[in-house]
Amino acid sequence: MRRILIINGPNLDLLGTREPHIYGNRSFEDFLGELRSRYPGLEFTFEQSNVEGELVDLLRNADAACDGIVLNAAGYSHTSVVLRDTIAVLKKPVVEVHISNIHAREEFRHNTLTGAVCVGVITGFGLEGYRLAVEHLLQRT
Repeated sequence: MRRILIINGPNLDLLGTREPHIYGNRSFEDFLGELRSRYPGLEFTFEQSNVEGELVDLLRNADAACDGIVLNAAGYSHTSVVLRDTIAVLKKPVVEVHISNIHAREEFRHNTLTGAVCVGVITGFGLEGYRLAVEHLLQRT
C-alpha cells in the first residue's frame, strides 16, 4: 500500500477552531504534515468537502487513484444512504474515522450508516484515529 486518500466531510475544515472541547485545537493540515513525516514512504492525498455529492465523486474516483481510503464523513455518516451505497461498491478498503467518541454523544450519533460497509470504524481517539486507520490499511497488504 503506497497511496492513501483521506477524505473529510462537512465542517471538518474548521478543525482547530470548531468546538475545541470536542475536536481539539489542532488544524487537520498541521496533523497531516505530521502524518506525512511519520510515513515518508506513503503518498497521502487529502480532500475535504461540505457537499454530499462531492464526497460521492471523491470516493468513486478514489477506487482507481489510491490503495486505501480513510473517511471521516462527519454528520453524513449518520444520515447518508448515498455515501453508504457508494462505499459498498468500492474495491479499495475504507476505514471510517470519528474524532470524538460518537457513542458518548447525542443518541443520533451512535449509529453510522457508512460504518457498516467499511472495513472498520475508529471513534474517540481524536486525530490519532487517522493514524490508527493508516496503520490498519498498511497491515492489510
